[in-house]
Amino acid sequence: MVKSLWDSLCNMSQDREPIVESFHFVCTLALIVGSMTQFSDEFESVVDYSNKNLTHVPKDLSPSTKSLSLSQNSISDLQMSDISFLSELRVLRLSHNRIRRLDFGVFLLNRDLEYLDVSHNQLQNISCCPMVNLKHLDLSFNDFEVLPVYKEFGNLMKLSFLGLSAAKFRQLDLLPISHLHLSCVLLDLVNYQIKDGETESLQVPNTNVLHLVFHPNSLFSVQVNISVNALGCLQLSNIKLNDKNCQSLIIFLSELTRGPTLLNLTLQHIETNWKCFVRLLQFLWPRPVEYLNIYNLTITESISRETFIYVETVLKSLKIEHVTNQVFLFVKDALYSVFAEMNIRMLTLSDTPFIHMVCPEFPSTFAFLNFTQNVFTDSIFQGCSTLKRLETLILQRNGLKNLFKVALMTKTMSSLETLDVSLNSLNSHVYDRTCAWAESIRVLNLSSNVLSDSVFRCLPPKVKVLDLHNNRIVSIPKDVTHLQALQELNVASNFLTDLPGCGAFSSLSVLVIDHNSVSHPSSDFFQSCQNIRSITAGNNPFRCTCELREFVKNIGQASREVVEGWPDSYRCDYPDSIKGTPLQDFHMSPLSCDTILLTVTIGATLLLLAAIGASLCLYFDLPWYLRMLWQWTQTRHRARNIPLEELQRNLQFHAFVSYSEHDSAWVKNELLPNLEKDDIRVCLHERNFVPGKSIVENIIHFIEKSYKSIFVLSPHFIQSEWCHYELYFAHHNLFHEGSDNLILILLEPIQQNNIPSRYHKLRALMAQRTYLEWPIEKENSYQLSVGGSRCLNFLLLCRTGRLSCEMFRKTQHAVTHIHSSVFTKSP
Repeated sequence: MVKSLWDSLCNMSQDREPIVESFHFVCTLALIVGSMTQFSDEFESVVDYSNKNLTHVPKDLSPSTKSLSLSQNSISDLQMSDISFLSELRVLRLSHNRIRRLDFGVFLLNRDLEYLDVSHNQLQNISCCPMVNLKHLDLSFNDFEVLPVYKEFGNLMKLSFLGLSAAKFRQLDLLPISHLHLSCVLLDLVNYQIKDGETESLQVPNTNVLHLVFHPNSLFSVQVNISVNALGCLQLSNIKLNDKNCQSLIIFLSELTRGPTLLNLTLQHIETNWKCFVRLLQFLWPRPVEYLNIYNLTITESISRETFIYVETVLKSLKIEHVTNQVFLFVKDALYSVFAEMNIRMLTLSDTPFIHMVCPEFPSTFAFLNFTQNVFTDSIFQGCSTLKRLETLILQRNGLKNLFKVALMTKTMSSLETLDVSLNSLNSHVYDRTCAWAESIRVLNLSSNVLSDSVFRCLPPKVKVLDLHNNRIVSIPKDVTHLQALQELNVASNFLTDLPGCGAFSSLSVLVIDHNSVSHPSSDFFQSCQNIRSITAGNNPFRCTCELREFVKNIGQASREVVEGWPDSYRCDYPDSIKGTPLQDFHMSPLSCDTILLTVTIGATLLLLAAIGASLCLYFDLPWYLRMLWQWTQTRHRARNIPLEELQRNLQFHAFVSYSEHDSAWVKNELLPNLEKDDIRVCLHERNFVPGKSIVENIIHFIEKSYKSIFVLSPHFIQSEWCHYELYFAHHNLFHEGSDNLILILLEPIQQNNIPSRYHKLRALMAQRTYLEWPIEKENSYQLSVGGSRCLNFLLLCRTGRLSCEMFRKTQHAVTHIHSSVFTKSP
């Protein structure tokens, strides 16, 4: 039940009240906090052995340990050998153990020790020696008979906090430290023994804060006059009162609250009836106390109407938090009226489910009202015109439901600047009429309610700071035009899918929109919001696709002071392959994301391919070959209609001869006589083609009816299109029939570069196949007619089966040896 000084001081500072008037108190608090926390913040080596059921100090501690906690164990003795090797020790906590005796000589080698806590032990006496570096010494909640303050304590010039306990007090017990300027003194009076008819006195040295702790289960009864010079803050813990001893507390406080420097009085864990409580407030009203804080108040016995005289007071703030009511039948007005008419600036009634508030009867001095965690409803302050000075109103954690009524409540509060109605059940249904807010409102907290998109149509017109986090907002309407003064907007933890532009919020400088459903935010946000100086948009399910590239680029160019949480809180959520990837590491090529560029690139590629294809077609005369293929296909198709017996292969000729009309004389005078005298049947187009049939059909038919196809090559041949038809079909038949049926005779030399590019097949045949070459010299003309024709005859007879191939090869070898000029092979 007993709180430490640190916890108490923290509670004093939790309120949201303006603290301009309490500058002195804040400075005092800062001194105490600094003296109690500076030790642990600087340490590199901190060891915590608290609550380990230890009976002795562990022996395995590192000599470099600087902070050691041994609290809540069963250690009963402390020897020099336990800690002497910890030469760098600065903080030692030994509270809540069983130590009965403490010799400060054990710390002789711990010269850097600054913080020592041996509270809540069983100490009865101590022996003291100089420890000049101590700043914090807590000996409270032990079994000392008298205050354990020795003359050596006067050497502790750095001492800031001192905790003591005793069963009785003597006026000069603290004389050895009277010259010290302490920040805080804690006196434990839990074991204080009441003396019949005797009053003790105690002079406390100069201190900013005095904390007195009484027995938690005994009625308040202290017979000691405590006087302090220049006391700034007084805290009393564990006060149990009734009608009989109520005056005892008032007498006890009379001396302590006399000085003009006392600014802050805190009563903690106080149990009393309503009558005594009102008496206590009435006593303190004219006192110099400016801030009165009451924590953990329990009301007992009965509650009836009590008269309260609101005399002139210097009290600025009354704070009552955590009230428990043990009285269930009472007149509510007895409570409400006492608080409603108080002539102070700040009033806090927090976590008090039975103390309500009514509209003051007369113009009120309230500038700050805090009713957090009560049971206030929408009817509170409706039609109240006496709160014209009110600047801050806090109604957190109540039963508010109707936003329109909340707005109407503020209409007559002409000075209201800050309104906090968070953590209620407010909804924002679409209203037929405009919400009647006080035009003076600048800060509005509507967080943690059930508000939807329509809330943007029911807001104060001049609001600058708007908190809407943790609601049910899906989108911000585009037609919001009345929030031109808005500077800070918090819409975190909603269901928004995009960043709001600044078209409706031209003054927006701070935006908090994390933990929403923003997957692909608009890329023009930074262009729209030129005044933005802080944006928090992390922890959203970003879809890392092309649409996000521009936003990532813009947010990456902004400074980290502007983009809160960048880059750790900004990660890809989709697609799954890159889920968890930081946005700064997400990249996509411009080509894959720019539709126009992609279309142009594909179009250009297709055009290039088309141009290349057209060039190749022209270079290789593809139309010519397609035309040939078409004619071949048509001819074969017509052949399917001929009876099967007519299609049976019946070769009629040994050779089909293809030549240019310009070379017909050589064919008729040189080639035919030498071939036909050996009974070789030769097919010539002018004597064998069937009249009436197309030329193509005749070519195809007679090539198929011949064992071989002889091509007489010359410069005239390559100029003849029909010759190339015949060569094309013959070569096609080569692959169709699977036989080697081509014989080439080079009548005159042909340069490769003279062969048209479309006749690439002729180029290939001349480069890959063996051909017979007609000699240019006249004296060699007889050699072809004798040797060359013989070789050709042998070749034809061998391939037709009329001569063995072995004999042909021997004959060919002989002819080649005699007439070497006849055969020429390509590389």
